[in-house]
Order: sequence, then C-alpha cells, then structure tokens
Amino acid sequence: MNAKIIDGKAIALEQRAMIRAEVSELVERHSLKPGLAVVLVGEDPASKVYVRNKEIATRKAGMESFAHRLPANTGQEDLLALIEKLNHDSGVHGILVQLPLPDHLDSQTIIEAIDPRKDVDGLHPVNAGYLLSGQKGHVPCTPKGSIVLAKSAASDLTGMEAVVVGRSVLVGKPVAQLLLNENCTVTIAHSRTKNLEDVVGRADLLVAAVGRPEMIRGDWIKKGAIVIDVGINRVPDPQEEGKHKLVGDVAYEEAIEVAGAITPVPGGVGPMTIAMLLANTLDAARGQFQGNPD
Repeated sequence: MNAKIIDGKAIALEQRAMIRAEVSELVERHSLKPGLAVVLVGEDPASKVYVRNKEIATRKAGMESFAHRLPANTGQEDLLALIEKLNHDSGVHGILVQLPLPDHLDSQTIIEAIDPRKDVDGLHPVNAGYLLSGQKGHVPCTPKGSIVLAKSAASDLTGMEAVVVGRSVLVGKPVAQLLLNENCTVTIAHSRTKNLEDVVGRADLLVAAVGRPEMIRGDWIKKGAIVIDVGINRVPDPQEEGKHKLVGDVAYEEAIEVAGAITPVPGGVGPMTIAMLLANTLDAARGQFQGNPD
C-alpha cells in the first residue's frame, strides 16, 4: 500500500488564505498593515528567484513589501546601516536578509544586527534561545512548516519516536526542539552517525535534512512512518540528457512503498517556508503594535 502524499502546496495555500484573512482583519480593526523588508545583496540567480517569490506572496497576503536590492560589492558597514534603519522603521515589522551573502560579508554579524522582534527568519541568537527555553519567539520558517506538515498526517505527535537526520542551525537543531515541544522522543542523527540505517529504522516520524540526494533508502524506513523530506538537491535527470531534476534526501520511489505518509520533492516542505515567513511577519506586527492585538 502506497504512502499518503502530504501535499505541501495545498497546505501552504490554506495557511496563506488564513493569514490573508487575519491581515485583512488587522487592517480593518487597527489600521495595522504588516510590512516585510527583504534585503538581497548581489546577483545570485536562486536568491533572486526566492526574493521575487517572497515579494509576490507578501503582497498577495495583503502586507507591505519593501525590497532592498544591493550590489554584490556592498560593504558590511553599509549593510549594517540599512538594517539599523529598518530596525527603527515602524512600518517594517519583519526583516529578512537573503542568504547566502557574498563572501566578504559576515553573515552572523548581519543576523545579530537585526532586531530580534523583527527577525522573521528566526535566526537571531535571542530567538534561538527562546526556542530552546520554550519561550515565545520567531521560529525558523522551514522547521516550523515541517511540523505543520507532520501534524497534517497525525494531529497528535505525542509519544512518537522522531529521528532528525541533519544537525544544521537552519533546520536540524530547531526542528528537533520543535518536536520535543510536541512531546516526541527525539534523536538527532547525521551523516557520521554509526549504524544510521538502524537509527532511521526506529523512527515513527523521520525528518530528513542532511543535504545529500536520496541518501536515505526506502528499506531504512519503518513501515507506516511519517517522512518529512526537507532536502532539495539538483541532480542530472537520467530521462533527459543535459537536464536536471530536483530530488530530496529520501529515495522517494522506494520510500513511498513503505511510509505511512511522505512529502514529495518538489511540492512538499518548500511551499511551506514562504507561508511560515508570512505567519512570522503577521506575528511580528502584532507583537510590535502598541495596542498589542491578540
């Protein structure tokens, strides 16, 4: 019996419709229109596409979109000055600096310069600390979306044995903490884990975020497990010479025969990232509003 396909596109559209309705109510009741500033440094093609998609989604949600496109040779002090200006702009409730930055810029210094209340990427150490200590703060978008997808397959994750393959600050560590918050028993594994196949095989819920194409094979996966595949890897397409295709960190065609539910790549976790960015921006606007609407 094939796994249930977790449709990230459809779930993201539902999330965005709810956000759009809440933004509309916020504008109507409090004249508060959430604003998101996205900063892009340089001409990285993938980053340009991501930024454009974020701008379109922001406007469709009824929010203000502020785009700042800077040349690749922008100095660190100039970028920090822009962030400081955005920190003090009352019309900007969320700030996102598109990564990766050019090599001459220190990404961590830039992230730490963002007001944590406006850090809608959830990467500031203050927000990371809030997540670790169980306090309310902005949560990184991809991990947040991964939990929403997992809960679409099983509304209560309590007691599940969850295995996260990958230990990055962007996904692996925060998603593990979110799973702990859902009362899972969590193991963080990675490419150097001994007997990784056996560790993966224990998982009722598997989150694959290791960044290696189809590393996790179908016969590793526990029968009936929920599989959230965060990986997006570009590999040669064997069907069309000279072309490429996107695959996840899980061997999808194998896993679909075993898993209970699984996210496809593309069309799984990816669409949720922008939806969660909008959700974080909405939360940021509420948090910064003097009337502090619920």
